[in-house]
Amino acid sequence: MSPAVSLLCLPCAGASATMYLRWRRRLEPWLRIVPVELPGRGVRMDEPHAADVEALAARLVDEHAADMAGPYALFGHSMGALIAYHMAVRAGEQGRPSPRLLIVSGSPAPAHRDPSRFDGMDNDQALVADLRKQGGTPEAVLGSRGLRRFALDTLAADYAMCRAYRHTPRARLALPLLVLAGRDDDIAPSAIAAWREETDAEARQVWFDGGHFFVKHREEEVLALVDQSLRPYAGLTRYGFAAALA
Repeated sequence: MSPAVSLLCLPCAGASATMYLRWRRRLEPWLRIVPVELPGRGVRMDEPHAADVEALAARLVDEHAADMAGPYALFGHSMGALIAYHMAVRAGEQGRPSPRLLIVSGSPAPAHRDPSRFDGMDNDQALVADLRKQGGTPEAVLGSRGLRRFALDTLAADYAMCRAYRHTPRARLALPLLVLAGRDDDIAPSAIAAWREETDAEARQVWFDGGHFFVKHREEEVLALVDQSLRPYAGLTRYGFAAALA
């Protein structure tokens, strides 16, 4: 079965594209998982970290033009949701194909982000405390001197970019949004609900048990929803290609 839809996946602050690699094994082959690597980590470790969300999104749209030429969707968790949103905006502004679906996870709507959330996050002690609070980083990483240094440097750079972000009102998107959130996350429900202001199409909210990293701790449920939500854009029924059942 050839891939019918590409899903470009944007990582959260401090993470790399590898956070999505296991999705390739967990999801069916009709869905092509494209982990999007950001500068300063993974295979792009030698590049400087990005400092501006919108400039980064514009760059990624250019770099992934081939992935965005056919049917595709965008998924982003936390900071990745903000980048994915701006990739969708950029694609529309440039007259490129728009995603069939934008899936935003664990993130307030762009106009409801609070830069003060990142105040004081400029030293190792504060960053480690925040990582432990969010619950998405293995203790093995924090306990390894080399891995810890890399993780904290990457997180500090990403937080600086998020702190500098200021939302500029744009025309509403003309595509559906799927908004995922954790019931125990610190993000205000009103800031999650505000994603509906960013599109003229449907904006559906789905809540999961867990905190900020419900996407990791409730992975099976999240992936089932991703599968269910993208099947219609691939010409699939619940059980496979619709054409195969005709």
